[in-house]
Amino acid sequence: MDIIIERNKNRMGLKAAARAADLLQEALRDREEANLILATGASQFEMLQELVRQDLDWKRVNCFHLDEYVGLSTTHPASFRRYLKERFCDQVHELRSFHWVDGDSADPTVECQRLGAIIRKHPIDVACVGIGENGHLAFNDPPADFETEAPYLIVDLDEACRRQQLGEGWFPSLEDVPTRAISMSIRQIMKSASIVCTVPDERKARAVQAAVEGPVTPAVPASILQEHPHATLVLDVAAASLLSKS
Repeated sequence: MDIIIERNKNRMGLKAAARAADLLQEALRDREEANLILATGASQFEMLQELVRQDLDWKRVNCFHLDEYVGLSTTHPASFRRYLKERFCDQVHELRSFHWVDGDSADPTVECQRLGAIIRKHPIDVACVGIGENGHLAFNDPPADFETEAPYLIVDLDEACRRQQLGEGWFPSLEDVPTRAISMSIRQIMKSASIVCTVPDERKARAVQAAVEGPVTPAVPASILQEHPHATLVLDVAAASLLSKS
């Protein structure tokens, strides 16, 4: 795992975005199209702000949405579809395709199957992800399922995850935070040719330490990144503050 530590959050976002763009450019030199996974949340603000400014032929890029709450409308301020539409799709204007997770689908199981059938036809070149305060990767809270081959699954959100969403200001109370989500699975994320993981803030420091320096375990879902041959972890100083090698 490559680790980049940057003092300035905007510079951190720029480095992560530039890395992702370079990898997409490499893919586009070899093929007609490239495939990208995008995450959401406060950790991705600066990265997405810089990614939309990269000189890429977005008309040749297919995008996949990492996760979404079950039962949440796109009009809700915490909707990840709304987040990505405003911060990404509305900025780049033209994409080859964007495959949204329909969290308020009438049948979330059928939605998982629909997305799974699509992503199996689109090998992922770059996954842009983050790490949760509880060490989650996407919405795979601990103990995460490291075995399922299903590309998307329905997951229960633990209290630590839900409190993070509350603390970041997405919901007015803990009771308002959904208890379930549709999430890309751990194995599907790990199938990506390259992973760029952006993690700012001191509140993520313990999770980063456990993910980087602890054992690979479902109790720390992001620890699986240690086993990926092309994973880059982009941190600010606060998030890296507990690393013994920083």
